[in-house]
Amino acid sequence: MIRAFVSLVFLALATLPARAIDIQQITSPGGIKAWLVEDHSIPFTALSLMFKGGASLDAPDKRGAVNLMTALLEEGAGERDSVQYAEAVEALGARFGFDVGDDALTVSARMLTENRDQAADLLHQALTRPRFDADAVERVRAQVQSVIRSEATDPQAIASKELARQAWGDHPYATSINGTAATVAALTRDDLVDAAARVMARDRVVIAAAGDIDARDLGLLIDRILGDLPAKGTAPLPEPATLDLTGGVTVIDWDSPQTVVTFAQAGLPISDPDYFAAVVADHILGGGGFSSRLMDQIREKRGLTYGVGTGLANGLFGQTWQGGMASANEKVAEAVGLIRSEWDRFARDGVTQAELDNAKTYLTGEYPLRFDGNAKIAGILAGMQLIGLPADYVNTRNSRVEAVTAADVQRVSRRLLHADQIRFVLVGRPQGIAATN
Repeated sequence: MIRAFVSLVFLALATLPARAIDIQQITSPGGIKAWLVEDHSIPFTALSLMFKGGASLDAPDKRGAVNLMTALLEEGAGERDSVQYAEAVEALGARFGFDVGDDALTVSARMLTENRDQAADLLHQALTRPRFDADAVERVRAQVQSVIRSEATDPQAIASKELARQAWGDHPYATSINGTAATVAALTRDDLVDAAARVMARDRVVIAAAGDIDARDLGLLIDRILGDLPAKGTAPLPEPATLDLTGGVTVIDWDSPQTVVTFAQAGLPISDPDYFAAVVADHILGGGGFSSRLMDQIREKRGLTYGVGTGLANGLFGQTWQGGMASANEKVAEAVGLIRSEWDRFARDGVTQAELDNAKTYLTGEYPLRFDGNAKIAGILAGMQLIGLPADYVNTRNSRVEAVTAADVQRVSRRLLHADQIRFVLVGRPQGIAATN
């Protein structure tokens, strides 16, 4: 629930299944829509609810309110205090999870078939009647403040925060969902009530379920859990973010024998026709672990880092193509230079047929291996709805990867990969490389 650093990477597309999946699209009696995959082999149901907007819906000057509120949803509800609520959930053999990021507040639940209604009632109370008791608020507030202090002494968190600040300007993406020590200290119970009203509403929620439940019973279950939520949230969703990054180097002095490096440039949305070509390109360039070009050039051939990686970071409101590594202070300039040269070489020369074939084999082969339980199925299907993917995507994704050609990879690389547009943030005492505007 409380995390030291939240990435913009919203959904790893490689976690979806390659086998055919039968997704039912249902509407509850109360008019709430959901996706369902029935599986009656085990008597439990996994449910995933995602409220669009998440921590990006913090009120002005109240950064961290949605994060703190989310962490308190399991700290007592209705007539039960924190301990009593936890005991009631445990007695039913149920499991609830509450998490939040820049894009969504996520509620996950596992409920045994035999007492599903009782578990649903407890979840309903958490979402509609959270207590926000003073002792729980102060305890969880202290946990958040501890995370904030930890972030201030973590070079990786420092680098990532600075890159986000430069990338996103005045958009919520520019700041940590945890808030600052000052904003969190000032939050009141009324602020937490307001945060819940801003985020948790029926017009914001997407729902998926997998397991021992049919369409009729799922509709009734959804209404039982969500029917009393407000129809609309009290805050508008954020506008799309404008990427403000410019090429160059930012250096933050930090007394350490090594320098942490975070870097980013413009990415592209999942709806872009070139998105899958970019997925394949990223795998070959830096996302494929030891098989990637950056790992080969920077670690394997020169020993400049233990690891370097890249990824397409896709949020609901903005996208980047980013990466990171750490290197000894005396070696980091060479490593950064290699990232730049490989970036441009990739765009200029394209990929070999062997690289293309190996990347597609990996990306399609790992696909079904991640789809290994009803809880994961529910989470993936809810995430798909959140970002606007169609239900048939789970059964067509691999064919889209397979259709990518070397020409597609080179086209998207020439369109996007420009070394002079990468912003590097270095936290350490790097030698041989200076800060630039």
